Amino acid sequence: MIRRALWLIFGLLMTGLAIAGALLPLLPTTPFLLLAAYAFARSSKRLHDWLLNHRSFGPLIRNWRDYGAIDRNSKIIAIAVMIGAFALSWFMGLGWWILLTQALVLTASATFILSRPGGPGEKGKSQRAP
Repeated sequence: MIRRALWLIFGLLMTGLAIAGALLPLLPTTPFLLLAAYAFARSSKRLHDWLLNHRSFGPLIRNWRDYGAIDRNSKIIAIAVMIGAFALSWFMGLGWWILLTQALVLTASATFILSRPGGPGEKGKSQRAP
């Protein structure tokens, strides 16, 4: 019972961060949604079903769950936000060590995102069994 409550609290926290990420340009949305779906699967069928059937969030989660994929539009948005964040840091005149660290982290993140298949209907998709 306590474990289920902790998963529920974690899921709610991750959902809140995902919603904030949808509104704030530097905070990611999808990783928090995936964590929320994982937590809700262990705590609340109703919230899990709500998240999977959500008009905006559901397709992202199902695409990752079923295919390990990130759709093309999400990739484009993610990379554009990364470039924008780095450009903002550059124009703000942040120190070279901050820019270097940011460049390394963003490059690793972009590499991961771009290495994921696009999902059903996109070229180069991976067909993992659901």
